[in-house]
Amino acid sequence: MGENASFWESLIYAHPTCTTWKREAEGSIYHLASILFVVGFMGGSGFFGLLYVFSLLGLGFLCSSVWAWLDVCAADIFSWNFILFAICFVQFIYVTYQVRSVSFDREFQELYSSLFQPLGISLTVYRKIVLCCDAEVVSLEKEHCYAMQGKTPIDKLSLLVSGRIRVTVDGEFLHYIFPLQFLDSPEWDSLRPTEEGIFQVTLTAETDCRYVAWRRKKLYLLFAKHRFISRLFSILIGRDIAEKLYALNDRVHMGKGFRYDIRLPNFYHIALPEIPTVQPSHHLQRRSPRRKPVGVTNCSPFSPR
Repeated sequence: MGENASFWESLIYAHPTCTTWKREAEGSIYHLASILFVVGFMGGSGFFGLLYVFSLLGLGFLCSSVWAWLDVCAADIFSWNFILFAICFVQFIYVTYQVRSVSFDREFQELYSSLFQPLGISLTVYRKIVLCCDAEVVSLEKEHCYAMQGKTPIDKLSLLVSGRIRVTVDGEFLHYIFPLQFLDSPEWDSLRPTEEGIFQVTLTAETDCRYVAWRRKKLYLLFAKHRFISRLFSILIGRDIAEKLYALNDRVHMGKGFRYDIRLPNFYHIALPEIPTVQPSHHLQRRSPRRKPVGVTNCSPFSPR
């Protein structure tokens, strides 16, 4: 204990305490360095936040090095500050290279700004998503089919970037698919990773379209490596299906001026006793999301797309 006490006493009392303070302030370079430190530590996160922090901290350490060289004339203070300046400079160059390496084409940049950036998705995560589709945007000419009812296998997940897709079943119009909506979200949600299936509807380009497509197997491998991306797509697909369901609800009408509400399938047992019994909601099975509601008269066919 005595040795430890003497060690701490020598460490604390090795230098005398300040009895007199300098009346004159340090030079302007020292104060500039302090201001840069204060402003630099206010930086945010992400690539541009790191560029902000390292640039200001690097300038602050450079000013401290100049101050130590000219005013203090202390080699150790100059050396430490210059080393820290060099580290910040290297980090700034590295982050700048990363920012350039995750740059995208115009369509992918617009897709990020419109869909992924509002959700707080970083560029590094978005880069993994883009690489999964080979950074390719597929073109679909007007009146060409993306999928044909009963023929096209469900082997990918696609997101419309531009144009408009017409959805039909047995030649009868259902609804449109607009940009930033998935083309085949109900098909994706209706199948397990090990299952296979075919489209129950026909998807035709109403105008010249462009879309991004992820292959099922490749996308599931990405989900297995990055659970965050899996949860992200689960949310996006679920929201897409919900929006299409509620949009289709406006097209479904019943007799005597009543509007069929897909959220309350049993309501019409009381409201319209003369109408045949409406099957409960479990009739809209997971494996067949586009089946028409049984027992609803004068209904337009609909699909939860």
